[in-house]
Amino acid sequence: MESNAEVQPARRRRHSAAFKAVAVKACMQPGVSIAAVALHYRLNANLLRRWVAAQQERDATEQVRPSMVVPTAEFVPLQLGTADATASQDIVIEVRRGSAIVTLRWPRSAAAECANWLHGWLR
Repeated sequence: MESNAEVQPARRRRHSAAFKAVAVKACMQPGVSIAAVALHYRLNANLLRRWVAAQQERDATEQVRPSMVVPTAEFVPLQLGTADATASQDIVIEVRRGSAIVTLRWPRSAAAECANWLHGWLR
């Protein structure tokens, strides 16, 4: 019993973003199993589970994103003192982030190195 017909490999199906969204939304309904939705839409259950997991990750990211806002830098005015106050030999930099304050003292003789360090730190 020899057959001349060749077995063609199955072609991979591609699903639109809209179709995926509908299938995933159906899985998110209370009391609905992913396997049942997969059967209804003629999908592999593992593939649909991956789509659901990816959507849940995107949803979690969207919920966390607003709390990840980096506060904008605020202008801190410098107070210039008298000639005696400017005679100090240190560069003083104060950085505030939330309730934490870091004060850095750098020798004025190494102002260029201070500028390079500060530039790299602010990146």
